Amino acid sequence: MNKEIPRKKSVALNYDHVGAPTITATGDGLLAQEIIERAREANVPIVENERLVHLLSAIPLGDEIPVELYKAVAEVLVFVLRLEHVLDAEA
Repeated sequence: MNKEIPRKKSVALNYDHVGAPTITATGDGLLAQEIIERAREANVPIVENERLVHLLSAIPLGDEIPVELYKAVAEVLVFVLRLEHVLDAEA
């Protein structure tokens, strides 16, 4: 019996403080790795949350996240903002 190894998934969001965050990229496998690598090169914070990625990856590119995911995404954004604040203070 062969067990399928789950492929890595990634989702990129954009939030410009107007409306809700939008989906700017999704991918799995090699495309997911490329999205992550480009984020690293651009110094974009990367947060791993498999369950949230699964939910966000079902949203079409360019669409805003649904109201049901506001809280989860807001928690990620708060984490990222706090991390940036700490890193700026250390610089």
